[in-house]
Amino acid sequence: MDTLSLWINGKHVESLGSRTLDVHNPATGKVMRHVPLATMEDVNVAIEAAKAAFPGWRDTTPLRRSRILNKFRDLLETHRAELARLASEEHGKTLEDATGSVQRGIEVVEFAVGAPHLLKGEHAENVGRGVDCHSMLQPVGVCAGITPFNFPAMVPMWMFPIAIACGNTFVLKPSEKVPSCSLRMAELLKDAGLPDGVFNVVPGDKEAVDALLIHPDVRAISFVGSTPVAKYIYETAANHGKRVQALGGAKNHAVVMPDASLDFTADAIMGAAYGSAGERCMAISTVVAVGDIADSLVAKLKEKADKLVVGSGDQKGVDMGPVISSQHRDKIVGYIDSGVAQGAKLVKDGRGIVVAGFENGYFVGPTLFDHVSTEMTIYREEIFGPVLIVLRAASLSDAINLINSNPYANGTAIFTSSGAAARRFQNEIEVGMVGINVPIPVPMAFFSFGGWKASLFGDLHMHGMEGVYFYTRTKAVTTRWPEQSDRKTSTLVMPTLG
Repeated sequence: MDTLSLWINGKHVESLGSRTLDVHNPATGKVMRHVPLATMEDVNVAIEAAKAAFPGWRDTTPLRRSRILNKFRDLLETHRAELARLASEEHGKTLEDATGSVQRGIEVVEFAVGAPHLLKGEHAENVGRGVDCHSMLQPVGVCAGITPFNFPAMVPMWMFPIAIACGNTFVLKPSEKVPSCSLRMAELLKDAGLPDGVFNVVPGDKEAVDALLIHPDVRAISFVGSTPVAKYIYETAANHGKRVQALGGAKNHAVVMPDASLDFTADAIMGAAYGSAGERCMAISTVVAVGDIADSLVAKLKEKADKLVVGSGDQKGVDMGPVISSQHRDKIVGYIDSGVAQGAKLVKDGRGIVVAGFENGYFVGPTLFDHVSTEMTIYREEIFGPVLIVLRAASLSDAINLINSNPYANGTAIFTSSGAAARRFQNEIEVGMVGINVPIPVPMAFFSFGGWKASLFGDLHMHGMEGVYFYTRTKAVTTRWPEQSDRKTSTLVMPTLG
């Protein structure tokens, strides 16, 4: 059985430690390979490689960086099916879903290829008599990314392509549950011509994370994961003088108005709730049914959920694969148990599902609750699984107040035929990403991704121009070239340029 490696300074290297972790196929429960858990010493070696590579990469022109990233984009296209297969077999999501997520990552690379334009500063002539001013966007240095298990290719590509395009070097700590995509992308970057040391991969657990958070040569940390860990990442890294963007958990609501198209809405919610087995930070886990549409909506949701095919993600015709691990499966089942115990109406039960030929897989079937209240655990906590809950609201105002009272604020959506309702919703809702008749409002790469409140720790979102600003520092330069006759003796008066 294969044992993977670390990727440091342009090559595969063995860990300096002895700890490894089994990487399972969630559909079969079988161990596919082993991954080393990077030690603090391993991480320090990777940081040193990134630090040594930084001056040369910083001084490489944005145009040359862009050309390398463009070659990388071409290689990603060529190897898209391979990356999707790796993501599917280690995470469990269907091949079709995995392929789509790889494509969304490629789109961030396409955005980063525009580095020569993205990194242009501003210029103002004659801000004072004979005085010009311009700004520069310069790289921050060694950057690090800590990424989750649910998007083995896409989420890392939210980070490192933009960081690298801006002239930084990068150390990636992918989830130890899904390491293969990150290591394969490191090989493709080398094939594209990226200099050694610019990109490094150190799979690991908390030891590797903490090493990145406290190392003085790491200047910026990007993270995607749960809210408690995001808060820890933010506080620890910021306390060590780093800039941080830490994206946390979610409880994404979809408001369904009485005038919504029932079939369209139910179909959209199916994919948003149960796609990727609900293991998405942008999954719709909560429906707020407004007015008298609730009964018919719940019936339609159950009708469609009953038709979903659960199985191994590499099988044709499968709509939903397993969850990531047996421990996570048991945790999700515990949430379903609590919903029943606390009085929610269990409309469809996903517990105890057995998939023929994959009896040892980590499966939870699509689950649907109705008549959920805001005091219930299944509403208050992020389940991160294929569990959809329905709350009822008398009016749009009540729905907006309910969502705005939730501590999470990652994404939300409204389904309606009313432009007035949609416009009011987008203006009054206190959530970072909003969909109008769009169930998973993940912005395209040239916009920024990120939530509000407990869903984000830090000031800047990922990718788009906010990503560029996160991975650069702004420098303002004021210039005067006086003629000899214009030179005057120094003055202690505060200079004014107008």
